[in-house]
Amino acid sequence: MSEPSPTRPARSEASVGVVQALVAYGLWGLMPLLFAAMAPAGAFEIVSWRIVFGLVFCAVAILATRSWLRTRALLVQPRVMGIMGIAAGLILVNWTVYVAATTTGHTVEAALGYFINPLVTIALGIVVLRERLRPLQWIAVGISVVAVVVIAVGYGRMPWISLALAFSFGLYGLVKKRVGGTVDALSGLTIETVWLLPIAVGALVVLGVTGLAGGLTFAGEGGVHVLITVLTGPATAVPLLLFASSARRVSLSTLGLTQYLAPVMQLLVGVLVQHEAMSPSRWVGFGVVWFALVLLTIDSFTAARRSARRDPVPEPA
Repeated sequence: MSEPSPTRPARSEASVGVVQALVAYGLWGLMPLLFAAMAPAGAFEIVSWRIVFGLVFCAVAILATRSWLRTRALLVQPRVMGIMGIAAGLILVNWTVYVAATTTGHTVEAALGYFINPLVTIALGIVVLRERLRPLQWIAVGISVVAVVVIAVGYGRMPWISLALAFSFGLYGLVKKRVGGTVDALSGLTIETVWLLPIAVGALVVLGVTGLAGGLTFAGEGGVHVLITVLTGPATAVPLLLFASSARRVSLSTLGLTQYLAPVMQLLVGVLVQHEAMSPSRWVGFGVVWFALVLLTIDSFTAARRSARRDPVPEPA
């Protein structure tokens, strides 16, 4: 009797997770190009349509995956709804600042915000969660403070856009951590956009009636503009869902390494496509931040190795 032919091994969960993370951060890195293509729409209109069509996409996804019972169960829990309402407010601030930055010639400063974000997350862990840091983490946080000072001196002002993005997203992650084991990615995004829908509709009505900030451009710029505006829904939801799925499959150190892809791409878009100026002081400031991130990455991998040595995988019986 002949031996059975060996079956082709299935792709590991970790490799799938890495691909999902790279696609998610790649899409986030290209987001400034999408917002630029929506011109002459202003930041408030872009964010409002992003919420409206994001909710439409979530509703379709919930119907397709038949997960409405799970989402409905979360909608009747006051604690979950309260926490998700706070998360919605923080992500609204983040989206508005980011869209305003990338549509007014400040994409590089926005990219800096997401380079700083991992360091801000660590700082929030110290202040809010009373976490204890390893020596190399303390050094990385200290270096990031120096970087902000260097950039502020070069700008002649504090990099408020960068700090607003870093802290709003850092706080958003902190709030989401409170319900991380209860709320799945699709239900969470749906609840957040439900919270934000009245604000989005109100903003669209005000823009249409008053003509503020250029008014509404949705129906007045042709079919291509309408299509691009509608695509902000899946462009918002798909990276978040991919990221959430990736986070369940890969280690924190691997995920932390892939997250630098988005701000690198944003920086390239700002410099090469939108031709934003990069003064010597900016390059120095970015260089100091990158050095801090290298230290943080080394520390993450070292800590992961030590943990693996302490808790070896048992031999199969």
